[in-house]
Amino acid sequence: MSYGIPSAEPSADIPVCPRHPDRPSYVRCQRCGRPACPECQRAAAVGFQCVDCVNEQKRTTPAYRAPYGGALAVGKPLVTYAIIALCVLVYVLQWLLPGEAVYQQFAFANVFADREPWRMLTAAFLHSQSFLLHIVLNMYTLWIFGQALEPLLGRVRFLAVYLLSAVGGSIGFLLLTPDRPVIGVVGASGAIFGLFGAMLVVQRHRGGETRQLWVLIAINGAIGFFVQGIAWQAHLGGLITGGLAAAAIAYAPRGKNQGLLQAGGLVLVGALLAIVTWFRVSSG
Repeated sequence: MSYGIPSAEPSADIPVCPRHPDRPSYVRCQRCGRPACPECQRAAAVGFQCVDCVNEQKRTTPAYRAPYGGALAVGKPLVTYAIIALCVLVYVLQWLLPGEAVYQQFAFANVFADREPWRMLTAAFLHSQSFLLHIVLNMYTLWIFGQALEPLLGRVRFLAVYLLSAVGGSIGFLLLTPDRPVIGVVGASGAIFGLFGAMLVVQRHRGGETRQLWVLIAINGAIGFFVQGIAWQAHLGGLITGGLAAAAIAYAPRGKNQGLLQAGGLVLVGALLAIVTWFRVSSG
């Protein structure tokens, strides 16, 4: 007959994990020197650290912020890529769905300003099916400027500037068109010009060179006057809106209330767009 032998308690000479005293641990944390069992070990640049030191380091390490207060957009400009992907997806749907269903439901025309105002935004994700370069050039420009602006503003602020500029482009067309034609307006050009305006404001605020930006804006703006079918009114509306939105972000006083002041400034820009739209629609 045999009898079970109870397991021996860890000797006082055997190091044990502080979190799990029943586990002998011969690996020590590179930071605090305490033993750490396999469950509590975290790989470090050299050796291992215990989970307590890793958590403490996370708490004490300051969060890196974008120059204008947003969370630092490290790596790829995800918002820019997402907008490009959405525009491409919508463009594919424009070809696949019969009867111009996407165009009929989401393109903007002045007659829809009062009863279907969401078209002011959705039109920015549609593009001309008869001119492939329309979407190609817009997405290429968005990719160029998105890579520069998104890390500076932070993802949320960049998205806010882009969407406000898209709406501002439609409102620019509404304001500067003498009558209220049924002709649909589509394209991200208004939002792209908003990024032009935002970059101009940011560059001036940071003390950078703006001459090349002015040339770029002038050339692209002039094209709208000489090429038929381009809504220069939307370009101008987007440019002004993007500049105002960027100014609300860039010139907000630094401090703990910076984010709140920036949000308030963006809300004011949105409210201004709404008031201008109401005035134009009411005046006929």
